[in-house]
Amino acid sequence: MSIPKFKKLVSSAIPLNIENVDTDQIIPARFLKAVKREGFGDNLFRDWRYAKDGSLIADFPLNSATYSGQILVAGKNFGSGSSREHAAWAIYDYGIPVVVSSFFADIFKNNALNNGLLPLQVSEEFLQRIFSAIEKEPQTTFEVDLENQTFTILSTGESTPFEIDNYKKGCLLNGYDDVDYLVSIEPEITAFERNS
Repeated sequence: MSIPKFKKLVSSAIPLNIENVDTDQIIPARFLKAVKREGFGDNLFRDWRYAKDGSLIADFPLNSATYSGQILVAGKNFGSGSSREHAAWAIYDYGIPVVVSSFFADIFKNNALNNGLLPLQVSEEFLQRIFSAIEKEPQTTFEVDLENQTFTILSTGESTPFEIDNYKKGCLLNGYDDVDYLVSIEPEITAFERNS
């Protein structure tokens, strides 16, 4: 699966100031039957976004007219629970390429990076600054600079570095999944085989 190249994103953000959000809350198990990666965004946070009668819950952040953007800012320990890759698919399919938190579950983090979703980890202190900036001005914008590995609150100029595996960074910058990467180095592989 090829993914769009990611270099820099400037966007407002949707705050989800809840800790320990697990993958069953991100995409409930009853929606895991499909094998294609499309359509999962419709059921992202299904049990939090919709009432039992199917109506939208107006005060849930993803439903609120107050918030918009391509960045989800979540509380500590995001993506815990089961290893379902569908959680990353659902967030990405919804139109969110970046999730910011102070801690990600390892399996979710790897699934996200494998599917074009950037799990951007900041300190707990900086996360609270982000939430405060959104609370003060819901449409405040942020800059995610993948090449320089920085996240900036544009209204204040506060910036923080973030870490990312070099291989995964290269894949995101070039729009590669693992197969695309192997295709991109095919000449080197062929040369190595010839010389072995």
